[in-house]
Amino acid sequence: MHEIEVIDVYKSFKDVQAVRGISFSIAAGEFTALLGPNGAGKTTMVEMMEGLRRPDSGTILVRGKNWQKHERELRKIIGLSLQETRFTEKLTVHETLRLFASFYGLGKTRVNEVIALTGLESKQKALTGTLSGGQRQRLALAVALLNRPQALFLDEPTTGLDPHSRLDLWNILHALKEEGNTTLILTTHYMEEAESLCDRIIIVDEGKILREGDLKTLLDDGRARSLDELFIKLTGKQLADNTNLIPSQS
Repeated sequence: MHEIEVIDVYKSFKDVQAVRGISFSIAAGEFTALLGPNGAGKTTMVEMMEGLRRPDSGTILVRGKNWQKHERELRKIIGLSLQETRFTEKLTVHETLRLFASFYGLGKTRVNEVIALTGLESKQKALTGTLSGGQRQRLALAVALLNRPQALFLDEPTTGLDPHSRLDLWNILHALKEEGNTTLILTTHYMEEAESLCDRIIIVDEGKILREGDLKTLLDDGRARSLDELFIKLTGKQLADNTNLIPSQS
C-alpha cells in the first residue's frame, strides 16, 4: 500500500484552474519534494492532501483512507507546518508544546522529546514572541512532530531563514529520515533543499506535473546539468531568489 495516492485531482478557484489532473503516489518512508514557481498549484495540492481543502474531482488517499470518511483517523497520523505558523506570543515554548500535546492526549515526556529533537532546550522557557525566525520554524516543526506522524507535510519551511537556520532545520529532517518512520511531503523554493533531503522530486507548473523522479533520473537524459537548469528549461522561470544558499555538506 502506498502511503499517499493522488489520482486525477482537479481544483479551481473562480476562473483559475489551480490543479489540473494531477496523479502521483508516495511510498511509506519516502521524502518527496514538490517544486514549482509561485502560482504553480503546489500549495493547493498539499492543502488538499492535508485535508484543508477538498478537490473538485479526483481522489486523495492517505494510507488507503480518504478525508471525507476518515478525517478523525487521519488527523491522528499526519503532522503539518504551514508557510506561516503563528503562536500565542505570551506563552513559552514549553507551554506552547504542552498545549498542542494536550490535543493528542500526550504529556511532558513527549514534549521534552520533541524539544530535544528540534534543539530547543535552551529556548523552552522563552516566550514565543521573542524567538528568531529559525527558532519559530523549529517550534512549528516540533508541534508537527508531537504525534509521531506517519505523514509529515512541510510547506516552504525554510523560506526567509538565514543559511545557518536553514541548515539546522535540514539536520533535524535528515535525522528524521534516518529513523525511517515518517513520510515527508515538502514544498520548497530551494533546489538544493530538495536535492539534499528528498528521494524524489515532482516539478509542477500551471497545475500539472511536468517531470518526476529521483535526481539521477531527472538529469539522465542530458537535457540539463542541474536541477535548477532543468527547472528553468521546463517552466521558463526561475524558482525563487536563492541568494542565501547553503554551503554544501562534506
